[in-house]
Amino acid sequence: MAEWNAYYQNEDEDVDGEEGDEFEVDYKSTGRDSLVFLVDASKEMFISGEDGEPSPFDLTMQCVHSVYTSKIISSDKDLVALVFYGTEQSKNPRNTFKHVYVYHDLDSPGARRVKDVDGLRGENGAQVADETMGSGKTNLGEALWCCSNLYSDVKLRLSHKRLMIFTCRDTPHRGDSERDRLARTKAGDLKETGVVIDLMHLMKPGGFDVSLFFCDVVSPPEDEAELGLQMEPCGKLEDLRKRVRAKEMKKRSTARLNLCLGEGMNVAVGVYITVRQTKKPNADKLYRDNNEPVHTKTRLYHTQTGSLLLPSDTKRAQVYAGRQIVMEKDEVDVIKKFSDPGLELIGFKPMERLKLHHHLRSALFIYPEEEAVTGSACVFTALLCRCSERNVFALCKYTRIRNSPPRFLALVPQREELDEGQVQIEAPGFHGIFLPYADDIRNLNAPQLPTASDAQVEKMKEIVHKLRFKYRSGAFENPVLQQHYRNLEALALDLMVPEHIEDHTMPTVKMMDKCLGSLAQEFKDLVYPADYNPEGKTAPKRKPAEEAGGAEKKPKVEMSEDELRAHVQKGTLGKLTVPVLKDACKQFGVKVTGTKKQELIDALKAQLAK
Repeated sequence: MAEWNAYYQNEDEDVDGEEGDEFEVDYKSTGRDSLVFLVDASKEMFISGEDGEPSPFDLTMQCVHSVYTSKIISSDKDLVALVFYGTEQSKNPRNTFKHVYVYHDLDSPGARRVKDVDGLRGENGAQVADETMGSGKTNLGEALWCCSNLYSDVKLRLSHKRLMIFTCRDTPHRGDSERDRLARTKAGDLKETGVVIDLMHLMKPGGFDVSLFFCDVVSPPEDEAELGLQMEPCGKLEDLRKRVRAKEMKKRSTARLNLCLGEGMNVAVGVYITVRQTKKPNADKLYRDNNEPVHTKTRLYHTQTGSLLLPSDTKRAQVYAGRQIVMEKDEVDVIKKFSDPGLELIGFKPMERLKLHHHLRSALFIYPEEEAVTGSACVFTALLCRCSERNVFALCKYTRIRNSPPRFLALVPQREELDEGQVQIEAPGFHGIFLPYADDIRNLNAPQLPTASDAQVEKMKEIVHKLRFKYRSGAFENPVLQQHYRNLEALALDLMVPEHIEDHTMPTVKMMDKCLGSLAQEFKDLVYPADYNPEGKTAPKRKPAEEAGGAEKKPKVEMSEDELRAHVQKGTLGKLTVPVLKDACKQFGVKVTGTKKQELIDALKAQLAK
């Protein structure tokens, strides 16, 4: 029975046990990420800043709206909740917690929820929040207790649980020791169940002192790369989004492997994907009558008897030298296996030996896994620092999974970098650059082209210098994808017109012309001849015989009036070519306005009818 069940699988599943998609995340085995926004709804949150700056509540709602929309696009399987504390009204399961308002339960984000959050933004949103929830007494302990119940009510498997507190008050209970103690106790209970508590504190007059209360509530950094508690409050939306973006999603490794540094010396590392091409999601097939999802099943049948075949009834074959080589599945697996999964150190090479044209695909990122093997982080850090100091890269053999072909990786060291706000820009670790095999390298026979003069080269250098700019790949979004998602968003949210997107990939011609000035024309004068017109029509290509001078132009065909009448009577004018018909029109003085064949025939017939 197990053999049959193993056979009945979806069309997209791997039948041969070969290597699947390296980027795919299996939610059935790893679980889903969950995120709860716990927002302070006190009166202080609704006070606008100086010079018309948005209030802390408005900043928070804009950030929540941004996370909701990004979750729908990037990871719609994740669960998100929105809870307000310090409210006048109460709304939560069984209404057991006072001054706690559960605006959204822990569930997948959708169009309805995005609309709800959008209604809480701006001045109108503050008025809606005041009418719906109001501002009342604050009890953070009961709010954390309510969030704990939200996690308990979820029946799905959760891989990562995170709770973010948004507030502009460093003493939420105004010195009430009993409520402070209850909040610290419930925060400790949440952390024991695996919930990570983060503080997204916002700007307040006089500054925000984390040490007064929240330093005992939030979770410590999970590892060295984790962004810890930020002491400076957020005053701008972009800063708040940056901190939330760094916290909201758990970084999943595509593989956990051993890095073998020598005999008996293994270091546990995680393999991460830093860059991946984003594509449009595949369209789901729905049944026409009820719009239910359609699942595809694949079965194999015998061509002669029509009986259903089991996996054990099939074999693999490969044609070689005109002969069919038949193999069992186990034999195919043995042939595919070259080495066990892992990274094996081969040696070290200077960084100048690594060439740009060796790049095959996006690189991997290697980071230590201290939980798997104790001491891995220490050895890994020592190797990283030594490679960085000596400006060398480590050459390794990389096998991702069983039966996958081995590849050569160049491990390039990267030190940790922090910005002015002590937010991590670059994590410490190795970039795994895929290197080509000898079979992958192609020798190109470049054609001999005319070389540019020194004056032309110098002029082009000036043009390049004028058009230089600081390029960041993160500043350019794919306009096709953005337009696709804006159209989907407009349909889901019942918007009349999709949100306009700006295509940053289009060159700014006016600005470029202003920067260049007369340099472009000067370069044209140096390269092109004086009579060159780029907008003019190119001369028609001559036939090879004409270029060689071996073919003479054929004389025009003379046609008598009797011959023309005979063609008209027989109806054979249409068999004549257009050049012959044109010559006949000129010969008999027929004026024509067009050059189409039927127009020429009609003109000749009209001439004979006169």
